[in-house]
Amino acid sequence: MEETRFADIGKVEAIHRLYEGTPYSETRNNRFETPSKGAFVCQASRLLLEGIDFDLVYFPLKHLGYKSVVAVIGELYAALAHPQTLSVVLGISAKLDFTQIREIWSGIIAGAREHGITQLALDLMPSRNGLAISVAATGKTAFLTEKRRPAPKSKDLLCVSGSLGAAYLGLRLLEEEKKTFDGSGAQKASGAAPAQAAAPSRLETYRMLVGSYLKPEVPAGAVSALEDAEIYPSAGCFITHGLADAVKRLSGATGLGAKIYAERIPFEGNSFQLGRELDVDPIAAAMNGGDDFKLLFTVPILHLEKFRRDFQTFDIIGHLADPAVGTTLVLPEGAELPFRAPGWPEEA
Repeated sequence: MEETRFADIGKVEAIHRLYEGTPYSETRNNRFETPSKGAFVCQASRLLLEGIDFDLVYFPLKHLGYKSVVAVIGELYAALAHPQTLSVVLGISAKLDFTQIREIWSGIIAGAREHGITQLALDLMPSRNGLAISVAATGKTAFLTEKRRPAPKSKDLLCVSGSLGAAYLGLRLLEEEKKTFDGSGAQKASGAAPAQAAAPSRLETYRMLVGSYLKPEVPAGAVSALEDAEIYPSAGCFITHGLADAVKRLSGATGLGAKIYAERIPFEGNSFQLGRELDVDPIAAAMNGGDDFKLLFTVPILHLEKFRRDFQTFDIIGHLADPAVGTTLVLPEGAELPFRAPGWPEEA
């Protein structure tokens, strides 16, 4: 029997194949009707693992707790859902004491309060392989909001809630400073940020980029503001694994193509300066970097002027297109390049 490798098919195709032959449908958010409440209930979950999703050498524990909340709340906002409940399970290794866990919990509390969580559950479990954080959240989308959402169409505007690529650049800088601090990158986890003590001037220069990775923020009032303005996105996605991945997900969900204009992608002010220092193209960081934690909505073009006026923190970076277009990046000189995304099969 021929061996199938993840490197050959990618994560997205692997998930698709695992669903084949089962009675279940592939989905990112579970949504079910609750007639007595007049709403749809949406659910989002995520597992964050030490050494893969975060490094305790430079990650402040309170920021880590806050970021864990935002990681799932953003998925609810992308579905135009108002967050309600949050369930957290912490897998704790022997190197962490109660004081450090309480610091993580304080960040979780801060995130839950900011985003209107009404019920918060916590469980603690032992872990042999470092800290693990499992978070699951539910929220509600009003029937009226869902009913008013139009079908996606070609020319719908692609709108993003903030700068892209900053989190990846901030992570790369933290990794470099970590190596400078201890010579090898090997450091006992303490929950502190020793890299800041090693080179405060450099981290201070790029504090906005570092902050984009350590403490990303999602606009808490975005869904209510859209409802109040009577602007209903035809589709939405939470950017966690790069813009290319998010656009491909929207393309698959809508059955349409998409064009992204490179010159319209928003960047933090020092992104290109740090990119030169790290030998990283900020556009590549925006397209394929991770942990930006931004909302991506498709807004009907007839709402263009109103959206520009009422949602100035959003940037219009492209539009949906005919399916034959595929997903393309339009360069300033006009060339159109089909783009790929990590985890997707080569032909996707």
